[in-house]
Amino acid sequence: MIGSLGFLLLRLSIGIMLIHHGYEKLDNIENFADAFVKPLHLPFPIFFSYIAAFSEIVGSWLVIFGLGTRLGALAILGTVSFGIYHAIFTAGFNIYLLELLVLYWGGAACIVLNGGGNFSLDYLIKRRLTND
Repeated sequence: MIGSLGFLLLRLSIGIMLIHHGYEKLDNIENFADAFVKPLHLPFPIFFSYIAAFSEIVGSWLVIFGLGTRLGALAILGTVSFGIYHAIFTAGFNIYLLELLVLYWGGAACIVLNGGGNFSLDYLIKRRLTND
């Protein structure tokens, strides 16, 4: 039970703190595309900027509620992986740019590997389906 409380705290910490990044991207998607996607020389920078924003928003909500938790954490993991690559590509191994990204990455990876714990909607659905 204590382990599940830990997963709940991790899910809430990551989801609540990361969700605002997605909403900030939507506020000025062109600026995000110019600053973060174009330097990586990815095609369709506006499209990928929307993908990043929605993966952070939807992924965070899924992680917060523990519904499709692993899928939500995987979306976060993918977006943060690109963020880490961008930080290294543009600024080298700058610990001040990488530290928050690596913490999000590690937390999301932990959730992908372990799920949301007993205090999640996933667990309640699974328990309900196995009891019927």
